[in-house]
Amino acid sequence: MSTDESPPPGDDEERYRRLLDETEHDTELGLEMGRDAQRVSAGELSELEFYRRYHDRIVEEFDIDDREIDLPDPDEAEPDDVGFLDRIGSALEGIDPDGEESRRSVMKKGAAAAGAMAVGTWGSAQTAAGQGDGHGGGAGADEGDGTRWGMTINLNNCDGCLACMVACNQEHNLSRGANWMYVFAFEDEGQGDETNFLPRTCQHCTDSPCTKVCPVGARHTRSEDGLVLTDYDICIGCRYCEVSCPYGVNYFQWGEPDVPESEVDDAHQIDDRGRWVGSRPPEGVMGKCTFCVDRQDGQMGEEKIGTTACEEACAMDAIHFGDLNDSESPPNQHLREYREGQENDLSEFPNRKAHTASTFKLMEERGTEPNVRFVGNEPSPHAEQVEGPVAYEDMGLTDDRKEVLDEGASATQGGESA
Repeated sequence: MSTDESPPPGDDEERYRRLLDETEHDTELGLEMGRDAQRVSAGELSELEFYRRYHDRIVEEFDIDDREIDLPDPDEAEPDDVGFLDRIGSALEGIDPDGEESRRSVMKKGAAAAGAMAVGTWGSAQTAAGQGDGHGGGAGADEGDGTRWGMTINLNNCDGCLACMVACNQEHNLSRGANWMYVFAFEDEGQGDETNFLPRTCQHCTDSPCTKVCPVGARHTRSEDGLVLTDYDICIGCRYCEVSCPYGVNYFQWGEPDVPESEVDDAHQIDDRGRWVGSRPPEGVMGKCTFCVDRQDGQMGEEKIGTTACEEACAMDAIHFGDLNDSESPPNQHLREYREGQENDLSEFPNRKAHTASTFKLMEERGTEPNVRFVGNEPSPHAEQVEGPVAYEDMGLTDDRKEVLDEGASATQGGESA
């Protein structure tokens, strides 16, 4: 089993090519940027080089380049880059992002001032200019400062009941098949016939490839708490975020949502900045796990802050959500208690690890800095997905949104098509 949904060379690239061909946007640009965005996260390509490499093509395709790129401070840049960064800083100096001019009109004016180079990411470019608007920049709070929402998921406790999936779908009014939480059942080498489970949600990466490829700045990192969110008002459905993500957690909203907007309260949809980032997306827009942003903003009540729907539904105590920068938060406390319960005897072998608890982050070698940690055995490359003890259909769930619409279109002989 593999949860790797990035666009590597070979057969998988063809699959992602077909995915992007379903949109009206440049397929080759999306594939190339998806690969290189992962190279940026892995430290193989600088953010500035990535920005420059695709800027012209992005502007030609989208008439804007608003990617979330963390540009260096001019004082720390290479000599050849200082002039470019100074021009960006000068273009944005004194601009009020909340003023009368729209963010996009400012960027287009900045493009001319930067010598036919568009300003690029508002938050990151303002950082280079010594400013900041409070929503860009990619990394969120500094390590240990502020709030950084995340999870510890104990695979040893998960029994594959799918209750977390049901709770997520119900709370966020998701359409059938758009599963922001997904539970893999798998068997692995060396573990006999034992079935293992891996609940997979968005990892809310600190260095997320998906935010680096969004040409219009819809996919972004919220600086106040590190949540990676999608502004539905801005998203154009190009699906570049989908092919850049190594975790396969993005869902395109095929067709009209099952729950109409008139039945969804604004408190579920609009965050504390006034941006439409919560609940299910509208048709033609990307959606994914938001770590229950409406709860974190206190809009579901003070008692819901620091909780998620999937965590509340988990009777097996497998999911623990909270502020990873708080040593006493539920995810940190659970990990600490679990390790303390499996301490090694170091009296005779002082070079042993302090504990025997196995922990990992998904694809940590990619450099994305996921904010979800797992306790248990990491699936090997040879793991294979199998049927779990509970069928999706028995829980009222569907595995694939597009299949739902395709089946509907077939049944009505030309009804709604995907």
